[in-house]
Amino acid sequence: MKQFSVTGMSCAACSARVEKAVSQVPGVTGCSVSLLTNSMGVEGAFSDGDVISAVEKAGYGAAPAGAKTPKAEEDALRDTATPALLRRLIASLALLLPLMYVSMGHVMWGWPLPQKIADSPAALALIELLFTVAIMVVNQKFFISGFKGLIHRAPNMDTLVALGSGASFLYSVWALFNMVLMPEHAAHMMHELYFESAGMILALITVGKTLEARSKGKTTDALKGLMRLSPKTATLVRDGAEQVVPVEQVQKGDVFVVRPGESVPVDGEVLSGSSAVNESALTGESVPVDKAPGSLVSAATINQSGFLTCRATRVGEDTTLSQIIRMVSDAAATKAPIAKVADRVSGVFVPAVMGIALVTFVVWLLCGASFGTALGRGIAVLVISCPCALGLATPVAIMVGSGVGARNGILFKTAASLEAAGRTTVVALDKTGTITRGEPAVTDILPADGVSREQLMQAACALESKSEHPLARAVMAWGEANGVKGEAVEAFAALPGNGLTGVRQGHTLLGGSQAFAAEKCVLPDGIREKADALSGEGKTPLFFLEDGRLLGVVAVADVIKEDSPEAIRQLKNLGVHTVMITGDNEKTARAIGRLAGVDEVIAGVLPDGKEAAVRRLQTRGKVAMVGDGINDAPALTRADTGIAIGAGTDVAIDAADVVLMRSTLMDVPALIRLSRSTLRNIHENLFWAFIYNTLGIPLAAGVFIHLTGWQLSPMFGAAAMSLSSFCVVTNALRLNWTKLRDGRHDRPLRVRHKDKKQPVEEPAKEEKEMTKVMKIEGMMCGHCEARVKKALETLPQVASAQVSHESGTAILTLKENVENAVLKAAVEEQGYQVKDIK
Repeated sequence: MKQFSVTGMSCAACSARVEKAVSQVPGVTGCSVSLLTNSMGVEGAFSDGDVISAVEKAGYGAAPAGAKTPKAEEDALRDTATPALLRRLIASLALLLPLMYVSMGHVMWGWPLPQKIADSPAALALIELLFTVAIMVVNQKFFISGFKGLIHRAPNMDTLVALGSGASFLYSVWALFNMVLMPEHAAHMMHELYFESAGMILALITVGKTLEARSKGKTTDALKGLMRLSPKTATLVRDGAEQVVPVEQVQKGDVFVVRPGESVPVDGEVLSGSSAVNESALTGESVPVDKAPGSLVSAATINQSGFLTCRATRVGEDTTLSQIIRMVSDAAATKAPIAKVADRVSGVFVPAVMGIALVTFVVWLLCGASFGTALGRGIAVLVISCPCALGLATPVAIMVGSGVGARNGILFKTAASLEAAGRTTVVALDKTGTITRGEPAVTDILPADGVSREQLMQAACALESKSEHPLARAVMAWGEANGVKGEAVEAFAALPGNGLTGVRQGHTLLGGSQAFAAEKCVLPDGIREKADALSGEGKTPLFFLEDGRLLGVVAVADVIKEDSPEAIRQLKNLGVHTVMITGDNEKTARAIGRLAGVDEVIAGVLPDGKEAAVRRLQTRGKVAMVGDGINDAPALTRADTGIAIGAGTDVAIDAADVVLMRSTLMDVPALIRLSRSTLRNIHENLFWAFIYNTLGIPLAAGVFIHLTGWQLSPMFGAAAMSLSSFCVVTNALRLNWTKLRDGRHDRPLRVRHKDKKQPVEEPAKEEKEMTKVMKIEGMMCGHCEARVKKALETLPQVASAQVSHESGTAILTLKENVENAVLKAAVEEQGYQVKDIK
């Protein structure tokens, strides 16, 4: 999407006009105009000149946006409107006060003036004329923009203001001429002067514009805050010496240093040193993260203690900070589907109001009212109508909501994704790396009778220290965390499909599966039962023996993240149905599902199977998919809202609509709360904007005068108009107080969906499906399953393979027939034995 900056827009009618004009340019496939940021995103094959020409023909200005560096974007978002409006407002009020003194203070309440002036109605009128002209000159922008829009047949809010103020001024000038021409009626004609209305309208609208601009500036505070985090300099190491350079000069591969208290200038990898780094600016997590050689650091994070030497890996627009800024900025520049209603109304609003004002004027004349009364009613209709409130209702809420999310490590890529997340009724969760940590860990330690816990783990750590198996790394990680170091092992050997063996101080150690251990010694019934129970929980029991004597069992599993069950509980409180989708076998998946507390488990699925599962879940309602791996990308794309865990792969993050920087499931209910709060805020804004105009226009037109006596002067209409947009923007700013992680007020979403309780249908099976069952020995755990599964599915003839180490089988679904020898060779290359193929 190509970005442009647009100038001259004053209300939602302007943005609708620009959007319509650019959409008609040949080659343009999509256009989104943001009144809030005065920007425009255009998609398709087009030339910049054609787009700029279309905008200029519509009566506005446009230019290609500059490079999206943090500094450039911060400059673009700098609030230049408020200071200019404030100067206009001060000048307007300074001129309005003497005008009101003469027109109302003296004429209505008898406030003193020099006698010669007080005795001359024409002189009083001339003074009012001069002050009004001065106010109109100060606020000439309303007239230039308003009549320019009228000439281009694109009337906007400024057109309404210009017509209202201009009509009051011209009628007053006509009355002044009559006072000069007919002095005998001059005193009576004083009541036909509307100079104060013409000046007051401009001043009050300027008040509203100033308040609106100031509030709009606050809606971008979060984005500007992110931009200000960008470091300005970096300390590079060149030729053995340190050199401070602007951060823009840092290249990928440069070596830089970060001292305690300094910000990391660019993304990099730690080469030497250790420290605690505060990453709250990016993730919202206040607890510092320990860094050591090999750790990754991100720009704008703060080094709190040690001295770090790092190598730059991502610079400029590629840094994590720049990507976050780009996501938040793009979300604000796009439009949510709910904004389409307001856009359609805004496109015809101003011409309709002008028509209503004209009809009001004519009807009052036909009813016998004086010209001045009829004109006052028509002017009141013009100045009370405000399309800005409609146009700002959605974008200001989206901007504030996106900023709140960014401050809390939740990044929405588009306004549509911020809206869609709140409508979620089903959340599909990947298991590995999302619900679980994604790496095995020791979960249970069961020493045999007469063996201490320390003896068992010393033997386990000694034997596993020589192995590269993922389960061995889990045992060694436990040893490092608990200060257990195994003694050196000699004559180490890995027995494929069975386990490990080695000699420690003359004693033979063995480790492996239950079947392998049962061949070497008699296993007590109690140990067998406990091991079977652990297997039922999705854990892998490892048996360890010394000289043929059982030392005990160590259970290893991919453990659930500490906060996953609580996150899933909160999702349920929000009325969301939770589903875990995984490629693991049914037994392991259901065990993890029970511990996590999900409502439903879909196991044994391939990447395309995850996408199909999401598609089936969409028959129930709006589906959000949460994942972190490459294999989750198809499902993330298919889902109504794809949510990527921030620690996941770039592919998953690119495919997702929302990115969770903190890599915790607790942010999933948080983002749903934020989305629902934003949607509620948008509905409130739209309601009050529509109601304001629905009630305000008839009141200004005088519909209620004969029924209730209610009427609205043009000045009060201008005051009401000036405050309407301010109220909408202020309401949006309330989103800053949203407590994303407070679930005390969670309520289920009301969903009107006939099939929301419809069970998920199973995928249809092909009538001529070719299958083969392989009997395999040597598989000990889920990692063994994964190796066999990958080896088989690499074969072009194999569509899918369901592998279970517990039953020792692999059930193959074939695209076409394949020789048994090919299947056998693929498995045995991985170190396992094929006993039979049927």
